[in-house]
Amino acid sequence: MTTSPHPDQVRAGQAIYRPWTLPLYDLVAFKINCRFLFRVPVPEVVAMFDRNVSDEHLDVGVGTGYFLDTCRTAPRQSITLADLNEHSLRHAARRLARFDVTTVRANALEPLPLPERSFGSASLNFLLHCVPGTIREKAVVLDNVAACVRPGGRIFGATVLGKGVPVGPAARAVVPLWNWRGVMHNAEDSLDDLRAELSARFPDHRLTVHGCTALFEAEVP
Repeated sequence: MTTSPHPDQVRAGQAIYRPWTLPLYDLVAFKINCRFLFRVPVPEVVAMFDRNVSDEHLDVGVGTGYFLDTCRTAPRQSITLADLNEHSLRHAARRLARFDVTTVRANALEPLPLPERSFGSASLNFLLHCVPGTIREKAVVLDNVAACVRPGGRIFGATVLGKGVPVGPAARAVVPLWNWRGVMHNAEDSLDDLRAELSARFPDHRLTVHGCTALFEAEVP
């Protein structure tokens, strides 16, 4: 039996995204954390976007919009940004203003207020490790996002795991503190559980590991 996360836990996972922190986010998250803590090359994540982004793309858990701004295969028709945090939505929408952008405030643990099967691709990048619960519990996010993607479309993202992957000394020192504070919820997230949840939903999928970060790409059946 699974239990729903307390609303305070959900809010804590996105509370760091504020107007005064977002301008520093790319530097801290991608130049420092990805390189020294999570040991995932940012170009690998950009390449994942290039492989999977379609003309009508949905981005869930938008951060600053960095990867859609950076990738070469930019959506030619529209981008929909969905996030619980209004500051992230505004920041990313401004950054991506050269595209046709729609913003939607939504909790990924609940069905998204978007038409079903209306997108060619969807990303949930560095989102799952911020969502409360175990991988088995938070995998409902995969269901909610995939419901918005047409059959044959792509769903993809990255998440930092706590088990079944090589966790370096820096991450072992810092990530437990972030879990304690509620900024991350990945202490029990394992590679085996992620693989099992992806396999249960997406017969055609790819899972790669860089450091303690898993990149996943799948075709929506």
